Amino acid sequence: MLNPEIEKRKTFAIISHPDAGKTTLTEKFLLFGGAINTAGAVKRNKANQSNTSDFMEIEKQRGISVATSVMGFEYSGKRINILDTPGHKDFAEDTYRTLSAVDSVILVVDCVKGVEEQTEKLMSVCRMRNTPVIIFINKMDREGKEAYDLLDEIEEKLNISLCPLSWPIGQGHTFKGVYSIYNKHLNLFNSDKTKVTDSVVAANDLNDPSLLNYLKENEINNLKDDVELVDGIYGKIDKDLYTEGLVAPVFFGSAINNFGIKELLDTFIDIAPSPRHREAEERDVLVEEKNFSGFVFKIHANLDPKHRDRI
Repeated sequence: MLNPEIEKRKTFAIISHPDAGKTTLTEKFLLFGGAINTAGAVKRNKANQSNTSDFMEIEKQRGISVATSVMGFEYSGKRINILDTPGHKDFAEDTYRTLSAVDSVILVVDCVKGVEEQTEKLMSVCRMRNTPVIIFINKMDREGKEAYDLLDEIEEKLNISLCPLSWPIGQGHTFKGVYSIYNKHLNLFNSDKTKVTDSVVAANDLNDPSLLNYLKENEINNLKDDVELVDGIYGKIDKDLYTEGLVAPVFFGSAINNFGIKELLDTFIDIAPSPRHREAEERDVLVEEKNFSGFVFKIHANLDPKHRDRI
């Protein structure tokens, strides 16, 4: 049994091919977690507001992450530690080192472009360590590939079984939000890019007439058909297979518009693993040990000449 302080920690990396939306997703997690009040969306070369995770001057100028940044906040009684990693292959070594330090990963996929080159490389590193992976299919507010086509492509190219835990309601200009298969509720959002404005509707029964207050009849019928089909194809989530890195839960949404973020975060803290035993050179370092231990994966030098650290 883990120490309660250890059990409540969730340390994970957000990874993706460049421009899939991982830094935006990182900021929205911080927004939903109450760590920041306003999120600054990435806009290439002309960001009106710098992102919290892109703190280096070169990152602000180029609108991309070039180094891993670590951010933390409290959410629903858990201590969340997010590592926002570079997506560009020029800075991939930093990302690969980061993946050795986290307990799980959220992999962001652009629904328009699907699985890309760096997506496959990053997934192969996760598979080498059996790192648990959650997949977030982003930018569902754009006209992109159909949800079923994306799932087939991800399974084939990334060689991993999937289990959707949310489902999009529409896509592109008809995108209304997402249905949480895991928690049985609808999340309907306004497209406010900077503030949390979600509307959660309990939906244990998709035949409930009250759902017509929120969705059109054809949208409800399509959602019922999709949920039934998904359940028949993919079944229920097996948490053990997820923590062993054999099955990847899938979520849909639009990070920039706050769609699908809350159910991703809520489900993540419920199923994602806490710190696990690590294999050391001479012996296993147990997570409940009283003696101080740490896994050093990154050192930043010369950020503040007035600050001195020593290990």
